[in-house]
Amino acid sequence: MTMRKYFMCLIVALGLMAVIYPLQAATTDDNPVDVIYQNSFSSDPHWITNNPTTNYWDPNLGVYHFSVEPSTGGYAYTDSNYERGPFILDYDIFLTELDDGATFRFGLTGNEMDPSKGANVLTQFTNGKFGRIMWLHLVTPGNKLMEINSQSGDTLSSGPSAYSGPTVKYELNKTYHVTVNYDDDHKILSIRVNEKLTGKEIWGYFMNTGESLHGMNRLFVGSKGDYGAMNVYALGYIDNVRLSIPAAQTPAPIGQVTTVTSVTTKNPTPKQTGSIPTPYPTTTPQSPEPGILPLVAIGIIGISGVLGRIRKN
Repeated sequence: MTMRKYFMCLIVALGLMAVIYPLQAATTDDNPVDVIYQNSFSSDPHWITNNPTTNYWDPNLGVYHFSVEPSTGGYAYTDSNYERGPFILDYDIFLTELDDGATFRFGLTGNEMDPSKGANVLTQFTNGKFGRIMWLHLVTPGNKLMEINSQSGDTLSSGPSAYSGPTVKYELNKTYHVTVNYDDDHKILSIRVNEKLTGKEIWGYFMNTGESLHGMNRLFVGSKGDYGAMNVYALGYIDNVRLSIPAAQTPAPIGQVTTVTSVTTKNPTPKQTGSIPTPYPTTTPQSPEPGILPLVAIGIIGISGVLGRIRKN
């Protein structure tokens, strides 16, 4: 009778290990998304540009080359497939040159592609009064301008969420991964900039939009609306552009269990070049062992010891 009890305990413990771990690991999954635009530039993206000699797909590197010069009205764009609501915009940026007075800008915009006219959400890398700093620029559908940047206590930042953290500057010839996240429920727009090679976040902040965003039907890089001095340039490459929105979930019929399936997007094969650093590792980080598993393991060890002593007797 005692032996049977110990065997039953062992079976239950093993069963808990088989069931609890998958359940706990599932809680670490990202929210499912629908990708509405994605390009790894492994083939020609056919972006529309008014200056194909400076804005073009580089087939050797598998990236998109850009040149942004003020007062030239240069641009390159593609349809975003975005209408309204929350979104996440991701891309990689590698700047080879950014002269004093030049600005790299990329993000969502309307047909006019003018940073001064709503609606648009643009990330910017500038070189001016404060040196090489990063910006999140917003013009709402109601034409309200809001900006934050990575300069500590910058009076040029606008809105109640003006950045007050330590100054953060970017470097040339280094790949950064930029993420812009818009939460429509709370009207919060945020930016995060990470070193591509290490994954280390170097700067991130947010702003309250005050109204819902919509009307941004293009992804755009260029100098339209920039009337600064000519003959200064922002040069470099853009890669791995992805725009996604929360996945639509179909309610399950009453009495059935709802199964949520995340949209899996294939990571582009990392492109190794002499000038562009190695992208993020493609391996998925493993979830830490759940706290309950060591307790179960200890219990199993104890039960095994007891069984061993019983056999000896």
